[in-house]
Amino acid sequence: MSIRDWPAAERPREKLLELGAAALADAELLAIFLRTGVAGVSAVDLARQLLLDFGSLRALLESSQTDFSRRLGLGPAKYAQLQAVLEMSRRHLAERLRRESALESPQAVRDYLKARLRHEPHEVFACLFLDSKHRVLAFEVLFHGSIDGASVYPRQVVKRALAHNAAALILTHNHPSGVAEPSQADRLLTKRLQEALALVDVRVLDHFIVGDGEPLSLAERGWL
Repeated sequence: MSIRDWPAAERPREKLLELGAAALADAELLAIFLRTGVAGVSAVDLARQLLLDFGSLRALLESSQTDFSRRLGLGPAKYAQLQAVLEMSRRHLAERLRRESALESPQAVRDYLKARLRHEPHEVFACLFLDSKHRVLAFEVLFHGSIDGASVYPRQVVKRALAHNAAALILTHNHPSGVAEPSQADRLLTKRLQEALALVDVRVLDHFIVGDGEPLSLAERGWL
């Protein structure tokens, strides 16, 4: 049966307009993105099958172009569309962050860092550079590493902070394992960076580690 023949209250698009996007299941949201199914398969049934194939919505969203495009009902055009949607989401979060003080919007900071780093397959170290009122000047990835580590050089962090004329910054890196608990090396690195940046009057406000759940704040743990 075509989705057009379903009761209006059960059709994903109508349900979204009536109840909001949060009321929809993953398969219903994906069906709206797909727009159509394939021969003999509705968009919702195709979405359910794709979620089973990938294992989760997150795995689908973070899949490579090759893996994504070889699935039934998908292809390069849909992959390009998906990447555009994800980038718009990241830019929306960045714009929200620029309007507010990072210290007054800790959840906005967490949401933005998750969107930027959680999907990375290897460890990435980045900085959120802030002005004297703790408004965002720039986000910059500074170092790339392996699946379990990245070499970070304080001199380069200081150089980029000065280039942005930053008064403060937030450090961040991801743990591809999904476990956000900081290692002893993470804590030592934070201390080294604090000391190096203090020499040029740049404050380190926090160091967030991004894993599968909410980013972990070293400041909230009392380690800053």
